[in-house]
Amino acid sequence: MRPRQSRRQFLIGGAAAGVGAAAALGTVSALDHAPAAQAEAPLNGGHTVPFFGEHQAGVDTSPQAHAAFVGLDLRDGVDREGLRRMMRLLSDDAARLTQGAPALADTEPELAAVPAGLTVTFGVGARFVQRAGGQTPAWLRPLPAFGIDRLRPEFSDGDLLVQIAADDPVTVAHASRMLLKDARSFAAVRWVQRGFRRAYGSTPAGTTMRNLFGQVDGTANPVPGTPGFDEAVWSGQGWLAGGTGAVVRRIHMDLDGWDALDPTGKEASVGRRLADGAPLTGGSEHDEPDFSATTPLGFPVIADYSHVRRARGEQPAAPAERIFRRGYNYDDTPVGGDVSNSGLLFVSFQADVDRQFVPIQRRLDELDLLNRWTTPIGSAVFAIPPGCREGGYIGETLLG
Repeated sequence: MRPRQSRRQFLIGGAAAGVGAAAALGTVSALDHAPAAQAEAPLNGGHTVPFFGEHQAGVDTSPQAHAAFVGLDLRDGVDREGLRRMMRLLSDDAARLTQGAPALADTEPELAAVPAGLTVTFGVGARFVQRAGGQTPAWLRPLPAFGIDRLRPEFSDGDLLVQIAADDPVTVAHASRMLLKDARSFAAVRWVQRGFRRAYGSTPAGTTMRNLFGQVDGTANPVPGTPGFDEAVWSGQGWLAGGTGAVVRRIHMDLDGWDALDPTGKEASVGRRLADGAPLTGGSEHDEPDFSATTPLGFPVIADYSHVRRARGEQPAAPAERIFRRGYNYDDTPVGGDVSNSGLLFVSFQADVDRQFVPIQRRLDELDLLNRWTTPIGSAVFAIPPGCREGGYIGETLLG
């Protein structure tokens, strides 16, 4: 005899049948009215950047969305031959990883299959050059002390820099781990700083990045591939010929204090419009600022204390002080009741740090209204050796 169903079972069964029927009808209806299938957006995971060449990748390469900057200290007893072994090992694995191949002793080779535009860039500090027996560039030393600095050792200095950048954070993490395993017998990690930009494909190629103040950052950059860029960035001196100098500064940004400022005040402090990054005297981002323009009351449109005014300097000295900025944002866990703990990983490349970067920083130190909301808390200077040929290694001109 068939058991009797309770009213609850009947209702649940009927509801389920109704849902199933509706789902089926909905499927048919959706299929009847579905638009033609659209082509999937092209994937970026297989994109590769050549490792070998005259210059190291990661300088004039279009900035990727994610980056890790690793500063290392050489271990005691690592001599010139040890440095050569380390750089051979690092270069070999970096060459593999950037092309989507696993490192030589990769324990997670599956993670290497998506290079996503990976670049690995190596820089050396003064102690590295001294142990290598090379001539140390005069500018390869800590920057002069600036009044606005509140530098912390956990974000400053170092003997070796490894800049790892890609459009996929998993790729960056995996490459970082593989390269640190290569280096651990020769050097210890001093600091790691991770940064980000807009995700790949979220803005058109060539769009100037915005920092977490909402301001465009790097508008005045020289354009890679032009004579002006080559003159500003690439060195022609000795073992560094074809390389460059790197400044890495960690700049804390008081976003909570910045929030209290109205849009007019924010634009005046920088000298650019928030909406499009144009100078306050211009119509579009890349217009040259007119520092002589005045308001009807006779005040400068772009104030003398504005960031763009202080960074540009006076003619004719200013052209010699051009640098190439390639920075990243950071956003860490808030402390002390603040809403944010954020800032900028300022990275600039220039042939001569003393001649090009230091004069700019001195002017910013003396008078820049933006200093009210920004504080440098980390600083390091490195020489970026030239690239290498296939079968060679980074640092070969110094160690070879």
